[in-house]
Amino acid sequence: MSPNYMRSFSEGCLRPPTVIGQFHTLFFGSVRMFFLGVLGFAVYGNEALHFSCDPDKREVNLFCYNQFRPITPQVFWALQLAIVLIPGAFFHLCAACKNIAQEEILQKSFYTGFYIFTVFLRIILEVAAFWLQIQLFGFKVNAIYMCDVGALEKKFNVTRCMVPEHFEKTIFLIAMYTFTVITVVLCVAEIFEISCRRLGFLKTQ
Repeated sequence: MSPNYMRSFSEGCLRPPTVIGQFHTLFFGSVRMFFLGVLGFAVYGNEALHFSCDPDKREVNLFCYNQFRPITPQVFWALQLAIVLIPGAFFHLCAACKNIAQEEILQKSFYTGFYIFTVFLRIILEVAAFWLQIQLFGFKVNAIYMCDVGALEKKFNVTRCMVPEHFEKTIFLIAMYTFTVITVVLCVAEIFEISCRRLGFLKTQ
């Protein structure tokens, strides 16, 4: 590969063309992933093992836990991060393949429009994930979960289950909602920064 191509690849793929975009990448890649990878495992890693119901039978616990968690939060948030990364990764891959320098992105209307489109896609995906997270997890994890075991046990239809570390999980949920809101705000601010640069209110990098 030529030095010019490698330079374009490193600029196009690793560094967004805006200051806010670079901060978003740092926030998204470092803080959010670290929070999910390290603290998420500490909070949710052994949840299934400590989830217990009355009666405390393995099959009842497993049945109710699957009902309580149709999808584990770590998997959901990992998928969210991966999907939200796709539009930006696709743009930077195209920029690298076409040998587009970073400064050209905000100078040519087509590249600018394409980049803004990917930012809009990120916003839409984040909002969709935010709504889906509400449907799956709500805003609070209760200490008691009432499980419908009618399909499993003939003696009773509903049983009580204890949710371990429910308060920590509530805090973690709020934190993940907050991260989603912050990333959406950063995406909106990035579009505003691009508009200001195109109108000449800010100097292009």
